Amino acid sequence: MIHVCEPVLDGLEKKYVMDCVETNWISSAGKYIHLFEEKFSQYCGVAYGVACSSGTSAIHLALVALGIGPGDEVLIPDFTLIVSANAVILSGARPVLVDVDCETWCIDADQIEEKITPRTKAIMAVHMYGHPCDMEAICEIARRHNLYVLEDCAEAHGAEVNGIKVGSLSDASCFSFYGNKILTTGEGGMVLCQDETLAQRLRLLRNQGFQEPRFVHEVMGFNYRMTNIQAAMGLAQTEMVVGKVERKRWIGKIYNELLADQTDFTLPIEKPWAKNVYWMYGILVNKSFGLTKDELMSTLTKKGIDTRSFFCPMSLQPVFKSDDHRFPDTSGAYPVSVDLWNRGLYLPSGLGLTRSQLEEVVEKLLSCKA
Repeated sequence: MIHVCEPVLDGLEKKYVMDCVETNWISSAGKYIHLFEEKFSQYCGVAYGVACSSGTSAIHLALVALGIGPGDEVLIPDFTLIVSANAVILSGARPVLVDVDCETWCIDADQIEEKITPRTKAIMAVHMYGHPCDMEAICEIARRHNLYVLEDCAEAHGAEVNGIKVGSLSDASCFSFYGNKILTTGEGGMVLCQDETLAQRLRLLRNQGFQEPRFVHEVMGFNYRMTNIQAAMGLAQTEMVVGKVERKRWIGKIYNELLADQTDFTLPIEKPWAKNVYWMYGILVNKSFGLTKDELMSTLTKKGIDTRSFFCPMSLQPVFKSDDHRFPDTSGAYPVSVDLWNRGLYLPSGLGLTRSQLEEVVEKLLSCKA
């Protein structure tokens, strides 16, 4: 089986982790936490990094630190992982859905303003599958309406907008280091920001609101700490980030070349202003292929090729089909998101894949045509 994604630990991960074990610094204190935060934030061109336990906790932490809560609304793409909606709901605010662009699969900037109300406090820009959002348009809208911009960069380490790395284009940005991400700590996340006061608040909230005197709390915080062991892995991964990003782009380039003449699939794009890091190489199955997305995925599994469906839109999530005032209104039309769900899947995209494996994937993909 050629898997969709497998982590590649090709740096000093073992050395740094063993240093944690041998020195007994295995929990939420230790030198690697600071070193990881510093190294990764520098790579992204941002002043401050606050490591935490997951990408989900990073988004929740950022929302709360920005003061977003009950009575507020946050605009999110309909086509996204459910984490986007869940984190907003956890903060006490309500997600408001916006359809996505048919080319980038990211939130459609042209549809944002019609969803803004007096309760809107932020726009969440989710960089989808490695292609960045149109941050120039999003930030311009946010400035005019006095809104925060929050970047979800979980799938876009190293992606760029007009030569500037994602994560540095907003009030706060959130990264995931889950096992299938370009950089991984197994589980883990980080919030980046340029404002020192915000960074201090993020650190306070991350650590249960501990201040001096200890055990006397003025704010309600969370246990969102990252361990020194995870940070040790993250530092080793970040030291290799340039090569990892280029490897992802190479995988995307090979797939693009091998599928260039095909009309049965819609391939991912790279806008002139964007640097796509192809976190996952996604395709849309056109009707001419003769199989549905689900039929194709099932056939590929039998041929030893692992795939994953695109995300199910928030507007179709059963959990949100209720009158709970915390949940997003799912009654609108989101044709692009629904089409992506119906036709989209991603192919094996792991950093360790060879050209011969990519050729095998494409060969077996094309052999499935009805």
